[in-house]
Amino acid sequence: MAKGNNVTPHSPLERATLASLDHKLAMAKRCSHEGVMAGAKAAIAAGVATAIPTLASVRMLPWAKANLNHTAQALIISTVAGAAYFIVADKTILATARKNSFKQPSKP
Repeated sequence: MAKGNNVTPHSPLERATLASLDHKLAMAKRCSHEGVMAGAKAAIAAGVATAIPTLASVRMLPWAKANLNHTAQALIISTVAGAAYFIVADKTILATARKNSFKQPSKP
């Protein structure tokens, strides 16, 4: 049994060079960055698309004016924006990772 940092790989799949690990880390960072950017764009669009009818209904509908205070309005808008962010970011990260998993890394 190996002790400390003297771990020897048991199979060829476990033997990874430093360059391949750096490549995998760079790909993971790029995937997550693309997901964050796509999620932020979706959150902005969903926030605007939710804010307009929410604020308009509070001004025009008597029920909404009586029952939806400022906190409720903010909760409706932020919930939709947050959900859009996480859904789109997750789908983008998974799609990018799936696309990159089929590519063979270039040899250094």
